[in-house]
Amino acid sequence: MTSATRAPPPSLHPPITIHLNSARHHLSETKHTAREGHRFPDMDASTSPSSLQCSYSFEDYKKTADWLLEHTKQRPKVAIICGSGLGGLADLLEDKTEFPYKDIPSFPTSTVQGHAGQLVFGKLQGCECVCMQGRFHFYEGYSIHKVTYPVRVFFLLGVETLIVTNAAGGLNAAFNVGDIMLIKDHINMPGFAGQNPLCGHNDDRFGVRFPCMSDAYDRDLRALAKKTAKEQGCDSFLQEGVYCMLAGPTYETIAESRVLQTLGADAVGMSTVPEVVIARHCGLRVLGLSLVTNKVVMDYESKEKANHEEVLRTTQLRTKDLQRLVSQLVCQLSSGNH
Repeated sequence: MTSATRAPPPSLHPPITIHLNSARHHLSETKHTAREGHRFPDMDASTSPSSLQCSYSFEDYKKTADWLLEHTKQRPKVAIICGSGLGGLADLLEDKTEFPYKDIPSFPTSTVQGHAGQLVFGKLQGCECVCMQGRFHFYEGYSIHKVTYPVRVFFLLGVETLIVTNAAGGLNAAFNVGDIMLIKDHINMPGFAGQNPLCGHNDDRFGVRFPCMSDAYDRDLRALAKKTAKEQGCDSFLQEGVYCMLAGPTYETIAESRVLQTLGADAVGMSTVPEVVIARHCGLRVLGLSLVTNKVVMDYESKEKANHEEVLRTTQLRTKDLQRLVSQLVCQLSSGNH
């Protein structure tokens, strides 16, 4: 029996020829009509690559900085950003001048419990400082550029060192509630998804196009913090580790927490990293401190649930220790030791 050459079976799907121009035309006609009651967004500034452009110009930042310089005689070299429940750090300042955020040109306003919402200028251990009582968060609906707006203003005020504090959940099993974690590095999860405050046009007056982040948290400042903690009797609850930022406002699922732990994160929160990115872009030295306010739930059998009230309660218990540590750190900075 001889075998005949078999013709290929007829295709179940006819070949598709795509004409690019007609496809574009079809898309333009149908992008608003996909599902009943749903409109795809127009390809305008809100969704195109231009939306990554910072909505603020150098002149905007300068206008805010000049307004502040006109309204206070303080010329701070250190800026402190206070996390949830940690605004008491500003109470340590002497010769204070306070500005509610709503009164400062172009400044956002904080909407979260535990964030007072004012900028405080004053002296801490003789060092001129500016302190944010309350920060801004991506989950409040602000753009990543608005979240970081104050940091570039600080740079234009003449600030050289930024101290960032936050409340965080502990991922590291060796950490206890009430520990203070010295941040040695971070994982920028929103940045992985394209929400980086440096996306868009780069203004060389602030910094270079591609800033290095391997030294985001100043090594000498971390060494000084360890030395100061030992002198203040805080070293027994001082830890060091990697901070991971998620966008929030939900707390992490158990699966998410396990992933973060696998990635090497020791603590997780919803802030800090964008401000640090901008600070380093501007050439500021950065010291980061996380107060571990709760242990992240890692067990499906656990009855524990993360909540903001627990966060605020823990900060009240440890706030004096954190205030003492930051105060002495600033004292060391003002004395010129670092």
